[in-house]
Amino acid sequence: MTVAETLKSAFVRPATEPEVQAQAFEAAALPHLNDLFRTATRILGNPTEAEDIVQETYLLAWKSFHRFEPGTDCRAWLFTIMFNAVRHYRRKWLDRKVTAETDQMLDLAYTPPVPEQLSDVDILSALDRIPPDFRAAVLLADVEEFSYKEIAGILNVPIGTIMSRLNRGRALLRAALADLARSYGIHELRKTQCKQA
Repeated sequence: MTVAETLKSAFVRPATEPEVQAQAFEAAALPHLNDLFRTATRILGNPTEAEDIVQETYLLAWKSFHRFEPGTDCRAWLFTIMFNAVRHYRRKWLDRKVTAETDQMLDLAYTPPVPEQLSDVDILSALDRIPPDFRAAVLLADVEEFSYKEIAGILNVPIGTIMSRLNRGRALLRAALADLARSYGIHELRKTQCKQA
């Protein structure tokens, strides 16, 4: 053993129980941070609010980590906590809702150029226009790739309701995207291109 190794071993102390728990929490929960933030942003439509919700999610998860059962799906557990935090946030927000019509006053008459295909921003905008319950089901199934059973657990609703919301949410998203494509003239462009070919 070298002198450096001897000195290092002399100063290394065994980890305490809270440190072990903190390390276990970090290993289990932190890899899901980006997924939670992305979904919270889509649900709330505001990155700043999403950051607050994700922070609240991790705080609540840390406080109840002693009840987490190792070997279970930490990702689904975190999403359940996050959706509960979103529900709580919305209830508080509705209690002190202030109507702000500034966005309507700032509505500019801008005609965007006609793209040949929809952009990611257009798709996310269409997703934001569907009602929150349907949006949550579509996001969890099609973006986060949770199973129906996992989504039912996260949202605390029956699987049949999830299947119904998912079906309706996808139909609403499809209609919103079709309307958006028509407004850009994409549908007509495609028809013209098909006729010329």
